[in-house]
Amino acid sequence: MEITIKKADTLKKHPEDSALGFGTFFTDHMFNMDYNPEEGWHNPRIEPYGPLEMDPSTMVLHYGQAIFEGLKAYKTESGEIQLFRPKDNLKRLNTSGHMLCMPELDEEFILEALLKLLNIERDWVPAESGTSLYIRPTIIATDPYIGLRSSHTYRFFIILSPVGAYYPEGFDPVKIWVTTDYVRAVRGGVGQAKTAGNYAASLYATELANKDGYTQVMWLDGVELKYVEEVGSMNIFFLIGDELITPELNRSILSGVTRNSVIKLAKSWGVTVVERKISIDEVYAAHSSGELKEVFGSGTAAVISPVGNIKYNGKEITIGDGSVGSFAAKLFNDLMDIQYGKTEDSYNWIVPVPSV
Repeated sequence: MEITIKKADTLKKHPEDSALGFGTFFTDHMFNMDYNPEEGWHNPRIEPYGPLEMDPSTMVLHYGQAIFEGLKAYKTESGEIQLFRPKDNLKRLNTSGHMLCMPELDEEFILEALLKLLNIERDWVPAESGTSLYIRPTIIATDPYIGLRSSHTYRFFIILSPVGAYYPEGFDPVKIWVTTDYVRAVRGGVGQAKTAGNYAASLYATELANKDGYTQVMWLDGVELKYVEEVGSMNIFFLIGDELITPELNRSILSGVTRNSVIKLAKSWGVTVVERKISIDEVYAAHSSGELKEVFGSGTAAVISPVGNIKYNGKEITIGDGSVGSFAAKLFNDLMDIQYGKTEDSYNWIVPVPSV
Protein backbone atom coordinates (compact mmCIF):
# COMPACT_ATOMS: atom_id res chain seq x y z
CA MET A 1 0.00 0.00 0.00
CA GLU A 2 1.09 3.52 -0.74
CA ILE A 3 0.87 6.04 2.08
CA THR A 4 -0.65 9.34 0.98
CA ILE A 5 0.45 12.53 2.72
CA LYS A 6 -1.57 15.71 3.21
CA LYS A 7 0.23 18.46 5.09
CA ALA A 8 -1.50 20.84 7.50
CA ASP A 9 -2.11 24.35 6.18
CA THR A 10 -1.15 25.94 9.47
CA LEU A 11 1.21 24.61 12.12
CA LYS A 12 0.84 24.81 15.88
CA LYS A 13 3.16 26.70 18.17
CA HIS A 14 5.48 24.28 19.96
CA PRO A 15 5.44 24.32 23.77
CA GLU A 16 8.68 24.94 25.64
CA ASP A 17 10.36 21.73 26.77
CA SER A 18 10.22 22.96 30.36
CA ALA A 19 6.41 23.32 30.12
CA LEU A 20 5.74 19.74 29.08
CA GLY A 21 3.61 17.54 31.27
CA PHE A 22 2.15 14.31 29.93
CA GLY A 23 -0.49 13.86 27.24
CA THR A 24 -1.46 17.54 26.94
CA PHE A 25 0.04 18.68 23.63
CA PHE A 26 -0.35 16.99 20.22
CA THR A 27 1.53 17.40 16.97
CA ASP A 28 0.32 18.73 13.62
CA HIS A 29 -0.22 15.40 11.86
CA MET A 30 -1.50 11.89 12.51
CA PHE A 31 -1.64 8.58 10.68
CA ASN A 32 -4.98 6.98 9.77
CA MET A 33 -5.95 3.70 8.12
CA ASP A 34 -9.27 1.86 7.75
CA TYR A 35 -10.43 -1.75 7.67
CA ASN A 36 -13.41 -3.55 6.19
CA PRO A 37 -13.83 -7.23 5.27
CA GLU A 38 -13.89 -6.52 1.53
CA GLU A 39 -10.70 -4.43 1.28
CA GLY A 40 -8.84 -5.41 4.44
CA TRP A 41 -6.63 -2.65 5.84
CA HIS A 42 -6.64 0.16 3.28
CA ASN A 43 -6.32 3.90 2.64
CA PRO A 44 -3.19 4.52 4.75
CA ARG A 45 -2.65 8.25 5.07
CA ILE A 46 -0.82 10.93 6.98
CA GLU A 47 -3.00 13.98 7.41
CA PRO A 48 -3.56 16.93 9.74
CA TYR A 49 -4.33 16.02 13.36
CA GLY A 50 -8.04 16.41 13.92
CA PRO A 51 -11.28 14.97 15.32
CA LEU A 52 -12.69 11.60 14.33
CA GLU A 53 -16.28 11.77 13.11
CA MET A 54 -18.45 9.03 14.62
CA ASP A 55 -22.02 7.90 14.48
CA PRO A 56 -23.57 7.84 17.97
CA SER A 57 -24.03 4.09 17.53
CA THR A 58 -20.33 3.45 16.78
CA MET A 59 -19.54 0.18 18.53
CA VAL A 60 -16.43 1.31 20.39
CA LEU A 61 -18.56 3.79 22.33
CA HIS A 62 -20.89 1.06 23.57
CA TYR A 63 -18.83 -2.12 23.86
CA GLY A 64 -15.29 -0.86 24.47
CA GLN A 65 -13.63 -2.72 21.58
CA ALA A 66 -10.45 -0.63 21.61
CA ILE A 67 -6.74 -1.34 21.99
CA PHE A 68 -3.68 0.87 22.03
CA GLU A 69 0.06 0.99 22.55
CA GLY A 70 2.54 3.44 24.02
CA LEU A 71 6.12 3.98 22.92
CA LYS A 72 8.51 6.91 22.59
CA ALA A 73 10.86 8.69 20.22
CA TYR A 74 13.98 10.29 21.69
CA LYS A 75 16.33 13.01 20.50
CA THR A 76 20.03 12.26 20.93
CA GLU A 77 22.69 14.83 21.79
CA SER A 78 23.64 14.95 18.10
CA GLY A 79 20.04 15.77 17.12
CA GLU A 80 19.17 12.34 15.72
CA ILE A 81 15.76 10.80 16.44
CA GLN A 82 15.42 7.18 17.56
CA LEU A 83 12.80 4.73 18.77
CA PHE A 84 13.08 2.25 21.63
CA ARG A 85 11.88 -1.30 20.85
CA PRO A 86 9.04 -0.29 18.47
CA LYS A 87 8.81 -3.78 16.96
CA ASP A 88 7.97 -5.21 20.38
CA ASN A 89 5.19 -2.68 20.87
CA LEU A 90 3.69 -3.42 17.45
CA LYS A 91 3.86 -7.15 18.10
CA ARG A 92 2.04 -6.61 21.40
CA LEU A 93 -0.56 -4.47 19.59
CA ASN A 94 -1.40 -7.47 17.40
CA THR A 95 -1.51 -9.71 20.48
CA SER A 96 -4.04 -7.36 22.06
CA GLY A 97 -5.96 -7.20 18.79
CA HIS A 98 -6.23 -10.97 18.65
CA MET A 99 -7.82 -11.00 22.12
CA LEU A 100 -10.29 -8.27 21.08
CA CYS A 101 -11.21 -10.03 17.79
CA MET A 102 -9.52 -7.40 15.62
CA PRO A 103 -7.84 -7.94 12.22
CA GLU A 104 -4.07 -8.29 12.27
CA LEU A 105 -1.83 -5.43 11.20
CA ASP A 106 1.26 -5.78 9.00
CA GLU A 107 3.85 -4.80 11.62
CA GLU A 108 6.56 -3.94 9.09
CA PHE A 109 4.20 -1.67 7.18
CA ILE A 110 3.04 0.08 10.37
CA LEU A 111 6.65 0.67 11.40
CA GLU A 112 7.31 2.17 7.95
CA ALA A 113 4.26 4.42 8.37
CA LEU A 114 5.36 5.47 11.84
CA LEU A 115 8.84 6.36 10.60
CA LYS A 116 7.31 8.52 7.85
CA LEU A 117 5.06 10.27 10.33
CA LEU A 118 7.95 10.88 12.72
CA ASN A 119 10.10 12.25 9.94
CA ILE A 120 7.40 14.83 9.16
CA GLU A 121 7.11 15.71 12.86
CA ARG A 122 10.84 15.68 13.70
CA ASP A 123 10.73 19.21 15.08
CA TRP A 124 8.19 18.09 17.68
CA VAL A 125 10.63 15.76 19.42
CA PRO A 126 11.79 17.73 22.49
CA ALA A 127 15.49 17.90 23.32
CA GLU A 128 15.61 18.59 27.07
CA SER A 129 16.78 15.71 29.25
CA GLY A 130 13.86 13.57 30.42
CA THR A 131 11.55 14.64 27.58
CA SER A 132 10.45 12.60 24.57
CA LEU A 133 7.75 12.26 21.93
CA TYR A 134 5.09 9.85 23.14
CA ILE A 135 3.52 7.69 20.42
CA ARG A 136 -0.01 6.32 20.75
CA PRO A 137 -1.09 3.73 18.11
CA THR A 138 -4.77 2.83 18.54
CA ILE A 139 -7.42 0.60 16.95
CA ILE A 140 -11.13 1.19 17.53
CA ALA A 141 -14.28 -0.61 16.34
CA THR A 142 -16.27 1.58 13.94
CA ASP A 143 -19.44 -0.30 12.95
CA PRO A 144 -22.55 1.84 13.50
CA TYR A 145 -24.43 -0.96 15.26
CA ILE A 146 -26.10 -1.60 18.59
CA GLY A 147 -25.68 -5.30 19.33
CA LEU A 148 -23.10 -7.35 21.17
CA ARG A 149 -20.66 -8.76 18.62
CA SER A 150 -17.23 -7.88 17.30
CA SER A 151 -17.17 -5.07 14.78
CA HIS A 152 -16.66 -5.64 11.05
CA THR A 153 -14.90 -2.31 10.47
CA TYR A 154 -12.05 -0.56 12.27
CA ARG A 155 -9.96 2.58 12.35
CA PHE A 156 -6.26 2.47 13.13
CA PHE A 157 -4.54 5.73 13.99
CA ILE A 158 -1.30 7.03 15.46
CA ILE A 159 -1.09 10.31 17.34
CA LEU A 160 2.03 11.95 18.80
CA SER A 161 2.50 13.99 21.96
CA PRO A 162 5.64 15.74 23.27
CA VAL A 163 5.94 14.84 26.96
CA GLY A 164 7.94 15.33 30.13
CA ALA A 165 7.72 13.24 33.30
CA TYR A 166 4.64 11.01 33.66
CA TYR A 167 4.24 11.43 37.43
CA PRO A 168 4.28 14.85 39.13
CA GLU A 169 7.02 13.47 41.40
CA GLY A 170 9.30 12.93 38.37
CA PHE A 171 11.91 10.38 39.44
CA ASP A 172 11.20 10.93 43.14
CA PRO A 173 9.60 7.93 44.90
CA VAL A 174 5.83 7.58 44.62
CA LYS A 175 3.35 6.45 47.27
CA ILE A 176 1.32 3.31 46.51
CA TRP A 177 -2.02 2.21 47.97
CA VAL A 178 -2.97 -1.49 47.95
CA THR A 179 -6.67 -2.14 47.41
CA THR A 180 -8.48 -5.27 48.59
CA ASP A 181 -11.90 -4.03 47.46
CA TYR A 182 -11.32 -3.61 43.73
CA VAL A 183 -9.54 -5.54 40.98
CA ARG A 184 -8.17 -4.48 37.61
CA ALA A 185 -8.40 -7.81 35.76
CA VAL A 186 -8.76 -11.56 36.25
CA ARG A 187 -7.16 -14.56 34.60
CA GLY A 188 -9.26 -15.64 31.63
CA GLY A 189 -10.23 -12.02 30.89
CA VAL A 190 -8.34 -9.43 28.90
CA GLY A 191 -5.83 -8.37 31.56
CA GLN A 192 -2.87 -9.21 29.31
CA ALA A 193 -4.24 -7.02 26.50
CA LYS A 194 -3.63 -3.29 26.36
CA THR A 195 -7.31 -2.49 26.02
CA ALA A 196 -9.32 0.50 27.13
CA GLY A 197 -11.58 -1.42 29.52
CA ASN A 198 -8.68 -2.47 31.76
CA TYR A 199 -7.90 1.17 32.41
CA ALA A 200 -11.54 2.14 32.90
CA ALA A 201 -11.69 -0.55 35.60
CA SER A 202 -8.81 1.12 37.43
CA LEU A 203 -10.18 4.64 37.63
CA TYR A 204 -12.37 4.51 40.72
CA ALA A 205 -9.80 2.90 43.00
CA THR A 206 -7.14 5.25 41.66
CA GLU A 207 -9.33 8.22 42.53
CA LEU A 208 -9.73 6.88 46.06
CA ALA A 209 -5.97 6.46 46.34
CA ASN A 210 -5.33 9.99 45.09
CA LYS A 211 -7.75 11.45 47.64
CA ASP A 212 -5.77 9.69 50.37
CA GLY A 213 -2.48 11.13 49.10
CA TYR A 214 -1.27 8.12 47.08
CA THR A 215 -0.09 8.30 43.49
CA GLN A 216 -1.09 4.86 42.25
CA VAL A 217 -2.90 1.65 43.16
CA MET A 218 -1.20 -1.70 43.65
CA TRP A 219 -3.52 -4.33 42.20
CA LEU A 220 -3.84 -7.78 43.72
CA ASP A 221 -5.04 -10.86 41.84
CA GLY A 222 -8.76 -10.99 41.15
CA VAL A 223 -9.32 -14.46 42.61
CA GLU A 224 -7.70 -14.59 46.04
CA LEU A 225 -6.91 -10.87 46.49
CA LYS A 226 -3.55 -12.01 47.73
CA TYR A 227 -0.89 -11.90 45.02
CA VAL A 228 0.60 -8.68 43.64
CA GLU A 229 -0.04 -8.10 39.94
CA GLU A 230 0.54 -4.54 38.69
CA VAL A 231 0.76 -0.95 39.88
CA GLY A 232 -1.34 1.55 37.96
CA SER A 233 0.18 1.81 34.50
CA MET A 234 3.32 -0.12 35.45
CA ASN A 235 4.72 -3.56 36.10
CA ILE A 236 6.23 -3.90 39.57
CA PHE A 237 9.56 -5.20 40.93
CA PHE A 238 10.78 -6.04 44.44
CA LEU A 239 14.45 -6.27 45.38
CA ILE A 240 14.37 -8.75 48.26
CA GLY A 241 17.72 -9.90 49.57
CA ASP A 242 19.82 -10.61 46.51
CA GLU A 243 16.87 -11.42 44.22
CA LEU A 244 14.88 -9.17 41.93
CA ILE A 245 11.32 -10.50 42.01
CA THR A 246 8.48 -9.55 39.68
CA PRO A 247 5.02 -11.14 39.31
CA GLU A 248 4.94 -13.85 36.67
CA LEU A 249 2.89 -13.26 33.53
CA ASN A 250 -0.34 -15.11 34.22
CA ARG A 251 -2.72 -13.83 31.51
CA SER A 252 -4.01 -11.00 33.71
CA ILE A 253 -0.76 -8.99 33.72
CA LEU A 254 0.44 -6.87 30.81
CA SER A 255 3.69 -8.10 29.28
CA GLY A 256 5.56 -4.81 29.57
CA VAL A 257 8.29 -3.93 27.08
CA THR A 258 10.11 -1.98 29.78
CA ARG A 259 9.56 -4.91 32.16
CA ASN A 260 11.38 -7.16 29.72
CA SER A 261 14.15 -4.57 29.34
CA VAL A 262 14.63 -4.43 33.12
CA ILE A 263 14.86 -8.21 33.32
CA LYS A 264 17.45 -8.37 30.53
CA LEU A 265 19.57 -5.57 32.02
CA ALA A 266 19.46 -7.02 35.53
CA LYS A 267 20.45 -10.47 34.30
CA SER A 268 23.35 -8.97 32.33
CA TRP A 269 24.64 -7.51 35.63
CA GLY A 270 24.58 -10.96 37.24
CA VAL A 271 21.45 -10.28 39.31
CA THR A 272 19.14 -13.22 40.00
CA VAL A 273 15.75 -12.35 38.50
CA VAL A 274 12.73 -14.39 39.56
CA GLU A 275 9.33 -14.26 37.88
CA ARG A 276 6.80 -15.83 40.24
CA LYS A 277 3.76 -15.24 42.39
CA ILE A 278 4.50 -12.89 45.27
CA SER A 279 1.89 -12.08 47.88
CA ILE A 280 1.49 -8.70 49.52
CA ASP A 281 1.98 -10.45 52.87
CA GLU A 282 5.37 -11.70 51.67
CA VAL A 283 6.32 -8.13 50.72
CA TYR A 284 5.39 -6.89 54.20
CA ALA A 285 7.23 -9.80 55.86
CA ALA A 286 10.34 -8.98 53.84
CA HIS A 287 10.07 -5.40 55.02
CA SER A 288 9.75 -6.51 58.66
CA SER A 289 12.86 -8.70 58.36
CA GLY A 290 14.87 -5.96 56.66
CA GLU A 291 15.17 -7.96 53.42
CA LEU A 292 13.04 -5.62 51.29
CA LYS A 293 15.63 -3.28 49.82
CA GLU A 294 13.79 -1.58 46.95
CA VAL A 295 10.46 -1.46 45.15
CA PHE A 296 9.96 0.16 41.74
CA GLY A 297 7.63 0.15 38.78
CA SER A 298 8.51 -0.02 35.10
CA GLY A 299 6.67 1.24 32.04
CA THR A 300 7.04 3.24 28.86
CA ALA A 301 5.57 6.40 30.35
CA ALA A 302 7.57 6.55 33.58
CA VAL A 303 10.47 4.26 32.52
CA ILE A 304 11.46 3.44 36.13
CA SER A 305 9.40 4.76 39.04
CA PRO A 306 10.79 4.16 42.56
CA VAL A 307 8.25 3.40 45.28
CA GLY A 308 8.83 5.12 48.62
CA ASN A 309 5.76 4.06 50.58
CA ILE A 310 3.14 1.30 50.43
CA LYS A 311 -0.13 1.25 52.38
CA TYR A 312 -2.01 -2.02 52.87
CA ASN A 313 -4.87 -2.72 55.28
CA GLY A 314 -4.23 0.55 57.06
CA LYS A 315 -0.52 -0.09 57.63
CA GLU A 316 2.00 2.02 55.73
CA ILE A 317 5.61 0.98 55.27
CA THR A 318 8.53 3.03 54.01
CA ILE A 319 10.89 1.37 51.57
CA GLY A 320 14.46 1.90 52.76
CA ASP A 321 14.73 5.49 53.88
CA GLY A 322 12.05 6.60 51.42
CA SER A 323 14.52 7.89 48.83
CA VAL A 324 15.49 6.52 45.42
CA GLY A 325 17.36 3.22 45.72
CA SER A 326 20.68 2.67 44.00
CA PHE A 327 19.43 -0.28 41.95
CA ALA A 328 16.42 1.61 40.55
CA ALA A 329 18.65 4.60 39.85
CA LYS A 330 21.12 2.45 37.89
CA LEU A 331 18.31 0.88 35.86
CA PHE A 332 16.82 4.28 35.12
CA ASN A 333 20.15 5.79 34.07
CA ASP A 334 21.19 2.81 31.94
CA LEU A 335 17.84 2.64 30.15
CA MET A 336 17.81 6.38 29.55
CA ASP A 337 21.37 6.27 28.23
CA ILE A 338 20.35 3.64 25.67
CA GLN A 339 17.15 5.49 24.74
CA TYR A 340 18.96 8.81 24.26
CA GLY A 341 21.91 7.27 22.43
CA LYS A 342 24.47 8.03 25.14
CA THR A 343 25.68 4.45 25.36
CA GLU A 344 25.98 1.47 23.05
CA ASP A 345 22.82 -0.49 22.35
CA SER A 346 24.05 -4.06 22.66
CA TYR A 347 20.50 -5.49 22.59
CA ASN A 348 19.42 -4.19 19.16
CA TRP A 349 16.60 -2.23 20.81
CA ILE A 350 17.06 1.07 18.97
CA VAL A 351 15.49 1.89 15.60
CA PRO A 352 16.70 5.19 14.09
CA VAL A 353 14.28 7.55 12.36
CA PRO A 354 15.96 8.32 9.02
CA SER A 355 15.88 11.87 7.75
CA VAL A 356 14.41 12.06 4.26
